[in-house]
Amino acid sequence: MDQPAAIAALNALAQDTRMAVFRRLVRAGPRGMAAGALAAAVGAVPSTLSHHLALLERAGLITSARAGRSLIYAADYAGTRALLAFLMEDCCQGAPEICAPDPALACAEA
Repeated sequence: MDQPAAIAALNALAQDTRMAVFRRLVRAGPRGMAAGALAAAVGAVPSTLSHHLALLERAGLITSARAGRSLIYAADYAGTRALLAFLMEDCCQGAPEICAPDPALACAEA
């Protein structure tokens, strides 16, 4: 990930509703959530939520897929890992083990 992409991703997360949506989708796992269920879960108006979802998707933090008449949104784990890697790439002055993720915090992708 380059700096402009990282700035876009961080900008996308720098708003209450978008942060709530992103965190909810991370918790939902790879199967994601339907847009309507997501709106109800975060207390957002569906018409407003679509704007937030589009911004998060353009930033590479979530994905969408059509399932029949529904849109299913999911966290984009590759995009999220790329953002985290960009933020941590200069970490630790040559001692990367200091910045290694805590195994207790890791979650498995299904």
